[in-house]
Amino acid sequence: MLSLCPALRRALQARPWRGPGLRWKHAPSLKVANEPVLAFTQGSPERDALQKALKHLKGQTEAIPCVVGDEEVWTSDVQYQVSPFNHGHKVAKFCYADTALLNRAIEAALAARKEWDLKPVADRAQIFLKAADMLSGPRRAEVLAKTMVGQGKTVIQAEIDAAAELIDFFRFNAKFAVELEGQQPLSVPPSTNSVVYRGLEGFVAAISPFNFTAIGGNLAGAPALMVRWPSLSRGPQPGLPSGFSTFKHLWKQVAQNLDQFRTFPRLAGECGGKNFHFVHCSADVDSVVSGTLRSAFEYGGQKCSACSRLYVPQSLWPQIKGRLLEEHGRIKVGNPAEDFGTFFSAVIDAKSFGRIKKWLEHARSSPSLTILAGGKCDDSVGYFVEPCIVQSKDPQEPIMKEEIFGPVLTVYVYPDDKYKETLQLVDSTTSYGLTGAVFAQDKDVVQEATTMLRNAAGNFYINDKSTGSVVGQQPFGGSRASGKGAAAFYSQGCGGLLMFLGKWRDLLRSAH
Repeated sequence: MLSLCPALRRALQARPWRGPGLRWKHAPSLKVANEPVLAFTQGSPERDALQKALKHLKGQTEAIPCVVGDEEVWTSDVQYQVSPFNHGHKVAKFCYADTALLNRAIEAALAARKEWDLKPVADRAQIFLKAADMLSGPRRAEVLAKTMVGQGKTVIQAEIDAAAELIDFFRFNAKFAVELEGQQPLSVPPSTNSVVYRGLEGFVAAISPFNFTAIGGNLAGAPALMVRWPSLSRGPQPGLPSGFSTFKHLWKQVAQNLDQFRTFPRLAGECGGKNFHFVHCSADVDSVVSGTLRSAFEYGGQKCSACSRLYVPQSLWPQIKGRLLEEHGRIKVGNPAEDFGTFFSAVIDAKSFGRIKKWLEHARSSPSLTILAGGKCDDSVGYFVEPCIVQSKDPQEPIMKEEIFGPVLTVYVYPDDKYKETLQLVDSTTSYGLTGAVFAQDKDVVQEATTMLRNAAGNFYINDKSTGSVVGQQPFGGSRASGKGAAAFYSQGCGGLLMFLGKWRDLLRSAH
């Protein structure tokens, strides 16, 4: 998330917010729009600012403490984060928290809760809208540069995730919270019914994935596991009370003491996927090739929504195969901080590199698998894995079932007249149900596939790739082993917010 110098933070906290006069039970809708994605063309102001920020980070190692309330705590248990594409560069030295420090953090969060919970929702919304404005303007280049160096994202992937999407989270969830207050029950005279939405009695512990820089749209502050930059996740936010966004590194099991808590815990999970692209013989080949390569290989396939299994009809396979291999040869893998034309960079760390490498070794040794392109691995400088396309003769092969979370796309070619049976395979092959796409021009086939795959994906696309959901446009979340649905991660409307709210129902009767 964002950190501010103490003087600026105090100024923001003391500022009388001049919002549109929003009040409980009279809250209108806030008008917000998606943040524009900048192009970073040659000579543009945003490109110049980003290059300057990247130059500043070169060779630098930043020390990051734990934060409890307003206090920075430096522990003796420290480790290093390295840049994925240059593991010789230690980008951060970070502190771990022991049990005692975690308990202090919980106490600080609970102490801050009362003041924050009594703050009018309109005032809270203004704080997050201000944070969005800061990220959109003066802090944008810094956040993007640290995302590129710390997570190995390209400029465009950093822009759409670390800037535009996080800004959208701040703005849209502020809007959803304000609108939620306006949802009131019916009142039948002489009674007046009202609902007050309050925060849960307790605290929220978030274990966030590395592929989002500062995942905080539905939570007050949630550090990404592999992103430890102070500017992204340390310290109170503009206008937030001390202890409200306590930053902790949670590598250990967090549920061992749940039975000791006074309030019943709630779980919201978003747990990955084995996402599909299903191609019918009526599909447009250009859309299939472009959408599949982008979905499978952008950010090295390290997206929970990335396509990793492709089902292609026999009649289109020669054409699609040729196009896939042709475009595969043009994919540029390298250092995104030095070459903005890089399509994707290294995978996140040594553990991920080793896991993906084992899957590729399996692909080379399995009689039912054939590597069509790519698959070379080199960790001499960074954790680089060449994008790999594998063909499987067996639709139940483990590589078609298990999440790899890397640049590996597996293709199964099916007989054209078996497309219905293949749709059943798509639905039943894995335990996941996150995203998926169907490519077809035949409207009857689209309708049939939509019906048969109704439970196979939480986000279902027609003639488009399985990645790229936008806040406020496509609610995001899966089912089955992929999580709890849209309320688990991104929300459209107030679904995600309700996981962390309680209700107080009040009944007033008019006096006679």
